[in-house]
Amino acid sequence: MAIDKNKQNDLSAMIVIFGGTGDLTHRKLMPALYNLVHDQLLPKHFAIVSIGRREQTTEHYRKEVFESISAHSRNKIDEKYWAKLRELIYYFKFDFTDQAGYSKLKDFLDELDKKTHTNGNRVYYLAVAPEYFETIAQGLHISALAKTDGSWNKLIIEKPFGKDLKTARKLNQKLIEIFDEKSIYRIDHYLGKEMIQNIMVLRFCNSVFESLWSNKFIDNIQISLNEKHGVGTRGGYYENSGAMRDMIQNHIIQILSLVAMEPPVNLETESIRTEKLKVIQAIDEFTPEYLRENVVFGQYGKGIIDGMPVLGYREEEKVPPHTSTETFVALKLYVNNLRWAGTPFYIRTGKRLGSNSAEIVIQFKSLPKVLYFKDEHIQDPNLLVIRIQPNVGVFFQFNTKDFTSHHDIVPMKMEISHTNQFLGNTPEAYERLIFDILRGDATLFSRWDEVEAAWTVADKIIAYREQKRFHFPNYEAGTMGPVKAFQLLARDGREWWNI
Repeated sequence: MAIDKNKQNDLSAMIVIFGGTGDLTHRKLMPALYNLVHDQLLPKHFAIVSIGRREQTTEHYRKEVFESISAHSRNKIDEKYWAKLRELIYYFKFDFTDQAGYSKLKDFLDELDKKTHTNGNRVYYLAVAPEYFETIAQGLHISALAKTDGSWNKLIIEKPFGKDLKTARKLNQKLIEIFDEKSIYRIDHYLGKEMIQNIMVLRFCNSVFESLWSNKFIDNIQISLNEKHGVGTRGGYYENSGAMRDMIQNHIIQILSLVAMEPPVNLETESIRTEKLKVIQAIDEFTPEYLRENVVFGQYGKGIIDGMPVLGYREEEKVPPHTSTETFVALKLYVNNLRWAGTPFYIRTGKRLGSNSAEIVIQFKSLPKVLYFKDEHIQDPNLLVIRIQPNVGVFFQFNTKDFTSHHDIVPMKMEISHTNQFLGNTPEAYERLIFDILRGDATLFSRWDEVEAAWTVADKIIAYREQKRFHFPNYEAGTMGPVKAFQLLARDGREWWNI
């Protein structure tokens, strides 16, 4: 749906992308901006400035962007929409580590602002390595680019936000000296995915689910983010990250907080964020004794993916031959509050697994074995499955009579898929997030106290891992992880659902 014409001037802005020649910009940001143009969701007065170190003209950069959009956009290139986006894009050569150069950037942006009528509103998108966040923020500060005078400035930061709680606090302190908290948008692209946003709608707009959404009726909840691909050329980054920092601390804890949160008092941003924070703070204490039995770390070895042999993690580019960095984590945790006490949350994430999927499985408790239960007829539990990717959708599994027999009970599914031709093409996460940034809606972005609480949880698990020695690799590429990850659930009489 197009923006209300009466609000277009309020949303007028210039997005300044640091790291404009990088992979994130070409694969995600530019295709997202094209699709926002395609769907008529950008304001009338808008400009895009990509900052890079390469010596090239705006015209040459626009050609590169066209190729990127052609390769990665969910909508095919339409000349009418490309022509509109093309005129919004400008390239500025600048080494952002050179503090003296920010004054030239300011002059360029100020002149462009007059030309494009963007009212001095700026979105500074830091699509760069984390070590440059503070450098760029300081450059914006000393050049007065962070000042507001009847306009607004917003700072957009990609993960990871710090390497641990200590570094996250240090970075945050530097940023809030320059930008206020409401102007800092910490992106977690998983929260922009359609089915993650749909979690609250499923719960709070359907009494059949919300009335059962507690330890009284739910047996367990599983959150699985599985990836077939390995680290590729990101071995250097991954060595400083691992699955804990790359996936658990941000994506999975954020998803967990949305699944387990209490109903907010209203749909205002701060009300939703506050309820999410309460969940993270209620995660039961991790002691070394508890973690010894309830966390599994893994690292992939050589194997077969889609019929092709692939390297083990230790053979990947920029990875040391004897590294103990984890590429897989399975974890059982509890949320210690009245709604969830005693209900286990099982978490699993890893690279080079046998499936490429992200899903949430809510398993409801089974009925007493009184009616329709015979040894030869095992009744499946009711399941609510939220598919995040690649097949976006949701289904509910229930039991019914098998009309082809006299006795059998069979599980059936009520399903809706967003790849359905009648529902249109699901927008990519970055489209939603960029649009929300322009509108000033920070609901899908992490508030500092959420980040702080998440690091408090993750740090304890990371500290435990760093004190232990593991026999890696301990799972073949193409499998679903270490054997111990299956034993983790088997001890509880449960199993991972692979839907």
